[in-house]
Amino acid sequence: MELPLGQCHDSRSWDDDSDPESETDPDAQAEAYVARVLSPPKSGLTFPRPSQLSTPAVSPSASEPRAASKVSAVSEPGLLSLPPELLLEICSYLDARLVLHVLSRVCHALRDLVYDRVTWRLRALHRVRAPYPVVEEKNFDWPAACIALEEHLSRWAEDGRRAEYFCLANGHLAAIDSVLLLQGGSLCLSGSRDRTVNLWDLRQLGTEPSQVLVKTLGTKRNSTHEGWVWSLAAQDHRVCSGSWDSTVKLWDLAADGQQFGEIKTSSAVLCLSYLSDVLVTGTYDKKVAIYDPRASPALLKCQQLHSRPVLALMADDQHIISGSEDRTLVVVDRRANRVLQRLQLDSYLLCMSYQEPQLWAGDNHGLLHVFVNRNGCLQLVRSFDVGHSFPITGIQYSVGALYTTSTDKSIRVHVPTDPPRTICTRKYDSTLNRVCAEGNLVVAGSGDVSLEVWRLPA
Repeated sequence: MELPLGQCHDSRSWDDDSDPESETDPDAQAEAYVARVLSPPKSGLTFPRPSQLSTPAVSPSASEPRAASKVSAVSEPGLLSLPPELLLEICSYLDARLVLHVLSRVCHALRDLVYDRVTWRLRALHRVRAPYPVVEEKNFDWPAACIALEEHLSRWAEDGRRAEYFCLANGHLAAIDSVLLLQGGSLCLSGSRDRTVNLWDLRQLGTEPSQVLVKTLGTKRNSTHEGWVWSLAAQDHRVCSGSWDSTVKLWDLAADGQQFGEIKTSSAVLCLSYLSDVLVTGTYDKKVAIYDPRASPALLKCQQLHSRPVLALMADDQHIISGSEDRTLVVVDRRANRVLQRLQLDSYLLCMSYQEPQLWAGDNHGLLHVFVNRNGCLQLVRSFDVGHSFPITGIQYSVGALYTTSTDKSIRVHVPTDPPRTICTRKYDSTLNRVCAEGNLVVAGSGDVSLEVWRLPA
C-alpha cells in the first residue's frame, strides 16, 4: 500500500457545517452499511499483500552492543566476580519485575547493571527473537516494554492453554458490535443490535450467569437506544454509547449507571472518543463533531471532513484522527482548529488503536497498518498481513501485546514485533466484532449474540 505523505499544512478551518441529510430509517441504514462495509472481499478480486521482511532477523547477540561492564572488581570469588554476560544470563531466568525492583536494591554494582538500557534491550530481543519495536522512540522505556512482553508471552504460552474461556450468551438478543472494559477489567460494557447496553461484572466469572450480568442501562424495558448500539467510550466512571438512532447517551457508573445526559447528533454515530473536556463523534453523514457534555448547547464544532461515512477515530489533547469509507485519513489540530493532513489510502480503516506516537489500524482487506504521528503528520511505516482473510473489525495494541478480530470469525493474539508474530488463534462460528484488553481480561463481541471473554493468569 503506497501512500503519499499528504499535505501537512492544510489551512482550512473546519467550523463550517453542511446541511443535514434527510431522515432515513436507522435500521435499514444500518443493515445496508453492514452489508456494504463489513462484507468479505468479492471473489476473484485480489489485493496486494505486504511482503515479509527481506532481511532475516539477526540474533540479538550479534546485532546489539554488549552491556557495558559496570560491575566493580572484587578480590574474592563470588557472584559479582562473574562477567556481566553471565550475570545477565542468570538474571534472564528471574522475573523481570523482580530484577528491576528487587535486584537493583541489592548493591550498587547490580543496580548499575539493571539500570543499563542495553541490559533490557538485549533481554527483550532475546525473548521475541525478532526486530522490536516497530517504531522506537528516543526515550523508549525498555524495562517497561520487557515486563509487558514477558507477561504477554507467559499468559498465552502453549497456544493459550492457561487462558480461561467464558461465553456469556444470556445478555443480548442480537449481535454485539461494541465492547469496553472498565476499572482494570473488573467491569465490561457491551452494545448490541438489540438496542441495549449491558453492564457485566467480570469478577463474577464462573458463578451463576445472573451474577455476571449486572443490568441493562436505561429506564426503558429491554432497550437503551432506539437503534443499534454501535460505539462505546469512557472517561473515568462516565461512559457514553453511540447509536444508529443518531444519539449519544451518557451514563454515570458511580451513580449505579444512571443517565446524566443525551446528545442528539446529525446522523448515526459510528465511532466515539471521550476525553476529560470534550466528546468527539464520527457519524454516518461524513462528519466529525466535538461536543462539551457539560454545556448547553453541547455542540462546539462540526465539519464534514470526508465524502463517505466516518468509520473510526481517535482524539487526544492535541489532535483528532479520523478514517472514512472514502479511504482517507484526516488529522485535525484541535488547538489551531484546522486540518493538518489528509492521506489518501488504498483501503478504508475500520478500527484504530493509538499509543502515542503510534497508530495501529485494521482495514477492509484484512491488513494491519502502522502509522507514526510526527507533530500532527502521519507517516505509514509498515503494513502487515497478520493472517486475517476478511476485514479486521477490532484491534488493541500496547507496547507488549497485540489483539485483532475479524469477520473471518477469528481472534488472533500477536507479539507486536516487525512483523507481528501470531502466538494464538481462536476460531468461532460467527463474526467477531471489536476487541478490548485490560488487566488480565480480554473481551470480544460476537455476531451470535454472545460476549466472548478470556481470563488470563494474573
